[in-house]
Amino acid sequence: MDIRKFQKQIEAIYFAKDNARGVAGTFMWFAEEVGELSRALRRKNDDELKGEFADVLAWLSTLASIAGIDLEEAAVAKYGKGCPRCAKTPCACAEPKKPTGGAV
Repeated sequence: MDIRKFQKQIEAIYFAKDNARGVAGTFMWFAEEVGELSRALRRKNDDELKGEFADVLAWLSTLASIAGIDLEEAAVAKYGKGCPRCAKTPCACAEPKKPTGGAV
């Protein structure tokens, strides 16, 4: 399944409910799923990781749909020709400083 088909599938399943909740409420659910993914990454359980990655992708897709954004179009526009900064694949940009806080 490609990104556009996945987004359409998530719309078919959840759009009415998620759109009624609105961007702010739906974003809070998305953020909660990202937190669950963070915990799964620490636990390193493949089955749990698969489920959490799928959940994060589903919530991201529904947010994009509510905002009227085609995720596939957006991804290709930004990353279709390589790194958005240096235009190389793989990226040849200098490594940024490591963030502090240790979320993962």
